[in-house]
Amino acid sequence: MHVRADNEAPAPDAVKGRQTPPTHDTRRKPWSGVLGAAAFLTIAPIPACAGAEPAATAAWFPLVGAAVGAFAGGVRAGTQQFLGRSPATVLALIALVVVTGALHQDGLADTADGLGARGDRGRRLQVMRDSATGVFGALALIGWALLMLTTIASLDSSRAFTALVVACALARWAALAHARATPSARADGLGAAFGVGPIALGLASAVALALAVALCGPALGASAFAAALVVVALSATFVRRTLGGHTGDTLGATVAVTEVAVCATLLAAWHG
Repeated sequence: MHVRADNEAPAPDAVKGRQTPPTHDTRRKPWSGVLGAAAFLTIAPIPACAGAEPAATAAWFPLVGAAVGAFAGGVRAGTQQFLGRSPATVLALIALVVVTGALHQDGLADTADGLGARGDRGRRLQVMRDSATGVFGALALIGWALLMLTTIASLDSSRAFTALVVACALARWAALAHARATPSARADGLGAAFGVGPIALGLASAVALALAVALCGPALGASAFAAALVVVALSATFVRRTLGGHTGDTLGATVAVTEVAVCATLLAAWHG
């Protein structure tokens, strides 16, 4: 979910190489929701026919996010003994970006470029659809990478694994909450097509909070969830005022910022 959707004017909000949330089909298998979420959020070679209706797909976002975080955490743990914390963390972040097809980083860069542009809402939205990355987008990506690197590199392999799993799970939940809390800024595109109902958001919230509490404990898990909630509240308020609502790119930016916020919250608690 991000999404890389707003890059190309010829195909508004069409994530390059990605599917938009699949449409309803009552013949889908019971497990099609998690497969649809995995196909949408990762580069996993899952056929389009495995998808589910948007509500069923959205409910699985935190679980798929946790799997993405576990993959990155596994890379960190597996390479640390040979390379040390910092190089292993760099590889873990590369793995995180690759397995998601740079989906959320693309959204972060486009959103930063759009918000940094001078002009009205229409001008900002136009800039966000430009495939070129500008200065603001580059700075946003550098900031994300540096914050994630220094945060995760400060943790031992066990806590780094936990932080990545929890952060990635809560970040995908945050994108759902961001979409639910704001109208679409456009009448077309992924942002407009990505509808999140209250039941799907409720299920995703329960899964995300349960994962955080199970891995971090009640107090710290709740704190991590609260950090994600703060990002949702701030991002929703900000895009309403600057863009008139969410787009596919602002969903991806919300994911990236939430990853940083959750990892920083966990680091502060563990080092406190």
